[in-house]
Amino acid sequence: MNEKLTPRQLTLIGSMLLGLFFGAGNLIFPLILGAKAGQNLPAALLGLLMTAVGIPLLGVMSIGLARSEGLLDLSGRVSPRFRLLFTCALYLTIGPLFAIPRCAATSFTIGLSPFAGENPWLWQLGFSLCFFGAVLFFSLKPSKILDSVGKLLNPAFLLFLGIMLVTALIKPVQSVSSVAPSGDYIHSAFSAGFLQGYDTLDALASLAFGIIVIRTVRQLGVTEPGRVAVSTVNSGVVSMSLMALIYAATALVGAQSFGLYAERLSDPGFTGGDAFAIIARHYFGPGGALLLAVTVTLCCMKTAVGLVTSCGETFEEMFPGRLSYPKWAVLFSAASLLISNFGLSKIIEFSAPVLYFLYPLAIVLILLGLLGQFFGHARPVYQWTMWFTLAAAVLELCRVVRFKPVASLAGRVLPFYTYGLGWVIPAALGFAVGMILNRRHRT
Repeated sequence: MNEKLTPRQLTLIGSMLLGLFFGAGNLIFPLILGAKAGQNLPAALLGLLMTAVGIPLLGVMSIGLARSEGLLDLSGRVSPRFRLLFTCALYLTIGPLFAIPRCAATSFTIGLSPFAGENPWLWQLGFSLCFFGAVLFFSLKPSKILDSVGKLLNPAFLLFLGIMLVTALIKPVQSVSSVAPSGDYIHSAFSAGFLQGYDTLDALASLAFGIIVIRTVRQLGVTEPGRVAVSTVNSGVVSMSLMALIYAATALVGAQSFGLYAERLSDPGFTGGDAFAIIARHYFGPGGALLLAVTVTLCCMKTAVGLVTSCGETFEEMFPGRLSYPKWAVLFSAASLLISNFGLSKIIEFSAPVLYFLYPLAIVLILLGLLGQFFGHARPVYQWTMWFTLAAAVLELCRVVRFKPVASLAGRVLPFYTYGLGWVIPAALGFAVGMILNRRHRT
């Protein structure tokens, strides 16, 4: 039996993982970041890469190195109740409540809304039915996800995206140095980019996709736990390296194309999807809309397939005997179809508070999984660290929803709170308390 992946197998899994990760948010947010950061693009891009590439890579590594079976196993090291509540919250966020509907909404907004004409809601409904019909078709065959995403959907997406990005990079509208930064990117470019990475949902998705990678590695004949862990980590390195390259190119295009949409950038309803549409028309004329429609639809469809698959498998495991995997897949696809018709801007608006609450918990859980070998994955360390982080996450939520009495107090007490990083010190304190109590218990 083969206990080591061949270079071809490793590349295919890396392609599959990149395809699962790179969805709606990965396409639209770096472009806007580049346009708003301008001259401060290096610092902003560094912040984005930390949360949109570095932490997701750590998430994949955490699942692999902790030799867990996925998020259920890793979160269960805190407590059974935390395992259930956090796993449900995370999967519903990256699943039918936000991320999956955003895939369809982004595809329609960027690719097809210019052709909709009258009654756009009817066109969007029809597109959503076709989109989720295709997603469900691929999702009902979870064992074939390596072929459907790694060999088919992702290579096709990369081809079309590459044509667009290379053309824009070769013929820039202006230089990055000529674009003045705006908003938070003027004085806090790094932290603004860091927080923008939250919107990609990739740190959350890394915990969800771990189970798919591990299962795929085992299907290819690698079963020894140590080799499974190494193969999982190597696959993550391949996919995240490509992801970082695409982010950098997309953000650079966003900055170099600033003049095409400068007047609309401050419009609250203007998104990266609108910017991409403008860029495509500028470089490719009428055919640009068609090229963009194909690119975005492929991009979002492959991610939606991965999300429906991981959500269905996880909920089947969490609630055995309730629904079979195919029924979960149908349920999540149907719910996503309904929510997607609220529109892209509304979905992004509603998801923000949830992300600022879940991200600190996800980041800290990932770090605990990576460091677990140094404290034997002792439950007290997990518990104290996560409880302290949970309290800080509630305060982060108060800041985002502008609950001023609590937010103003937390801003005076917690370091880095105004930068969206108020959870760092509480997490470190909780970890220290957990380590001390665990050591006393052992002695």
